Amino acid sequence: MLAITWDTVRIFLHVLAATVWVGGQLTLTALLPVLRGAGGDLSRRAARQFNRVAWAAFAVLVATGVWNIAAVGDTEGAYQTTLHVKLAVVLVSGVAAFLHGRASTPKGLAVSGAVSGVSALAALFLGVMLG
Repeated sequence: MLAITWDTVRIFLHVLAATVWVGGQLTLTALLPVLRGAGGDLSRRAARQFNRVAWAAFAVLVATGVWNIAAVGDTEGAYQTTLHVKLAVVLVSGVAAFLHGRASTPKGLAVSGAVSGVSALAALFLGVMLG
């Protein structure tokens, strides 16, 4: 059996948090028509509950992301460029999700939700490229 290392723990936590942040957004988006169809404020309550878990996952992503950068050390060239693009995309995803939580119009909800979701997927893709 392979040994469990701090690298294994770091990567596991990062991937786990990404599954919650990205996968949760996709899952909630898929469930929204059913939740809205149930009437009342069920969709809003579900989104608020998801936010409690999602923002904790985002915090773990940021913490383990910093840990990942420290573990990799100095980089240059294409790796560093890809890393900088990923960091920018992560920032866009977080800001868009924050704005989504404060949006008060259907258009604001749609735009901020779409930007957060697409940028979260882009960050995931870039993370795979860096792996």
